[in-house]
Amino acid sequence: MVRVLVVDDDTTVADVVVAYLERAGMAAEHVTDGVDALVAAHERPPDAVVLDLMLPGLDGIEVCRRLRADRPALPVLMLTARGEEDDRITGLEVGADDYVTKPFSPRELTLRVQSVLRRAGTPADGAAPAGESPAAQDGPSPTSAPPSGTLRDGDLTVDVAAHRVLRGGSELALTAREFDLLVWFLAHPGQVHDRETLLREVWGWEYGDRSTVTVHVRRLREKVEADPSAPTRLVTVFGVGYRWDARPPDAAEGAT
Repeated sequence: MVRVLVVDDDTTVADVVVAYLERAGMAAEHVTDGVDALVAAHERPPDAVVLDLMLPGLDGIEVCRRLRADRPALPVLMLTARGEEDDRITGLEVGADDYVTKPFSPRELTLRVQSVLRRAGTPADGAAPAGESPAAQDGPSPTSAPPSGTLRDGDLTVDVAAHRVLRGGSELALTAREFDLLVWFLAHPGQVHDRETLLREVWGWEYGDRSTVTVHVRRLREKVEADPSAPTRLVTVFGVGYRWDARPPDAAEGAT
């Protein structure tokens, strides 16, 4: 059974979240502070973490940073309060895959957890939340099927099935969302995509905070570019969006 660690010092909120996750067929464990979260994640490794930003002791940002250092691919969904945009962006920058803003719908949060699990290759088996049909769990359908097999671009090799990325023979530690974003760009080289399109096709959201895309693009550049401050692969088309400039098979990053 899929295990989800819920970290929130508000026991009322946590009890509702745990109940919805368990109704959806997942096992949920609740802890109330950052230190206990790290202990639980080490002793009983979860498949995903629902992490409140504001915690006693270690805050959610530091907990997320330490979880990511130990398990780079662990899906993390962060809970934030309205008006905390800077903290929300910081959470994405340290590795959160997604976030839900309080007050939130427990049904929506459950669907988001299921989404990050699927993208990490760990389907959350079980019934959909009450009032939701299984077909509706994924949100809007993408307009094109995801690629399969192996994708290559210069010194980058992406094994889609194995969820592995190599750059110059060394494996890159990408989050599930970073991996999906890279696969999307490699499958659509030379095309410009605005942030709304990327939210819809990569995140599966019809609506969302466009800064989510901005932060993930920045994080992805740090892993695939020789100089992230002067990108040559994942480039910005100002006023429009982002484009992946493909490289010939024998090209190495940084070559002149």
